[in-house]
Amino acid sequence: MTDTPAGAPDIVQRGLWFEEFTVGARYRHRPGRTVTQADNVLFSGLTMNAQALHVDEAYAATQPFGRPLINSMWTLATMIGSSVAQLTQGTLVAQLGLTDIAFPAPLFPGDTLYTDTEIIGARPSASRPGQGIVTMRHTGRNQDGEVVATATRTALMWSRDHEEETT
Repeated sequence: MTDTPAGAPDIVQRGLWFEEFTVGARYRHRPGRTVTQADNVLFSGLTMNAQALHVDEAYAATQPFGRPLINSMWTLATMIGSSVAQLTQGTLVAQLGLTDIAFPAPLFPGDTLYTDTEIIGARPSASRPGQGIVTMRHTGRNQDGEVVATATRTALMWSRDHEEETT
């Protein structure tokens, strides 16, 4: 490991403080994530979801899509997870809720999931000084730009003054 040169900045990756969120801003989280059937089977097993459409290729071949569908909860979790480094890493107090979750098109093994997040609301918390509530709309698209998932997420975020209090 090398020594940091004098005067070089010390940069810590973090999400955004409440005050840095701008309603209407859209974040494109990259790179995307290509999903495999192994991911699908592992996630389905870890979450005790034994749905044959996810884990049984022979069965899935007899169904309308003709192949396994990626577990929609993997899609949702990965969509939210892809936003963490850019938006909430180290600045999130708590996730408050998810609403308006939809899966308008399937995601298949071999597809790549790309996520965008639009900030649709931001207000200071009325009951928790130094924190604010941010509402985000996540949209997941496959490699062809087709929307495969949407969700609205509400999160409690630290305000910038929290950093000053803790450093």
